[in-house]
Amino acid sequence: MAGYDDRDGFIWMDGKLVEWRSANVHILTHALHYASSVFEGERCYNGKIFKSVEHSQRLRKSGELLDMELPFSVEEIEAAKAATLAANNLTDGYVRAIAWRGAGEDMGVASKKNPIRMAVAVWSWGNYYGDAKTRGAKLDIAKWKRPSPETIPHAAKAAGLYMICTMSKHAAEAKGCSDAMMFDYRGYVAEATGANIFFVKDGEVHTPLPDAFLNGITRQTVVGMLRDKGITVHERHIMPAELEAFQQCWLTGTAAEVTPVGQIGDYNFEVGSLTQTIASDYEKLVRA
Repeated sequence: MAGYDDRDGFIWMDGKLVEWRSANVHILTHALHYASSVFEGERCYNGKIFKSVEHSQRLRKSGELLDMELPFSVEEIEAAKAATLAANNLTDGYVRAIAWRGAGEDMGVASKKNPIRMAVAVWSWGNYYGDAKTRGAKLDIAKWKRPSPETIPHAAKAAGLYMICTMSKHAAEAKGCSDAMMFDYRGYVAEATGANIFFVKDGEVHTPLPDAFLNGITRQTVVGMLRDKGITVHERHIMPAELEAFQQCWLTGTAAEVTPVGQIGDYNFEVGSLTQTIASDYEKLVRA
């Protein structure tokens, strides 16, 4: 496919649809220099965005956490997403809503005088990890750690928080891996670079407590699905030494959906029945 800057279609920007190639910002846009940007990744199935309102609410909340109140309500964001999908004749695809501090009177760390802008783009996007949904993804172990909540607004889906994720994923890909698992600042298992992580041991599920990283909407959905099935879910701190005893593993995220993991570093996992069941049930849920 062509680069993301060179496609046919339309992108919603600041209240109106513009031709895809014309959806540009000035080089002195504050977000480009200081990462003052928040975003959402969403998937549309059969014409319906899964958990759409929750994503719109989180986008506004992320903006508030960055001292950046969005000039669009949840209802207006919902309408923008619907209009963008319709303009691009897309019923199954990925939805990216993003808000940022634009160019204005300020060009330093402070940017209160600059406008807060917003855009929505949509495109077709297949499996985030390719064929890993059947054979299990291979993960590296990142050298970078998720930082303390005292240093970042970890509950925000903010662009700047992904810098170490990008570096970790690049390092993983150089080793032939799909992604990397990250520890947090205390040394506990945290997440992958753009997805939450789950483990299975003796029929029970263990997943890191999201007290230093984003509590994903897909993560919350899967935890609910498991508990509805009567499966015990332990949300807790997980030490690296525990990885050896886990039998199954999977990742969750809007892009990742539910993706099995076959290997993390030197640790191997089976793509077991519970993993397959949850992946299948999630697929049914989002298309219901």
